[in-house]
Amino acid sequence: MISILCLATQIFIYMIIVRVVLSWFPSTSGGVVAQISFFVGRFTEPVFDWVRRFMPRTGALDLTPLVVLLFLQIVVQGMILRC
Repeated sequence: MISILCLATQIFIYMIIVRVVLSWFPSTSGGVVAQISFFVGRFTEPVFDWVRRFMPRTGALDLTPLVVLLFLQIVVQGMILRC
């Protein structure tokens, strides 16, 4: 059971990283970057929306992925799961 949670956490971390990297590239409607970004966004955006409710606005810089990654690395893997 714990190994499944570890795997799911790792996949989610990779999805966040992919989303951050893809945000640096322009995406045209229907292009490969847009399709991958849409797919990854379907999984990451609900978590990001929840975290954004508690974070102060920082202008154009979105620190939400960093906060979520830190949470996953420190709390989930470090204390609870011991992956």
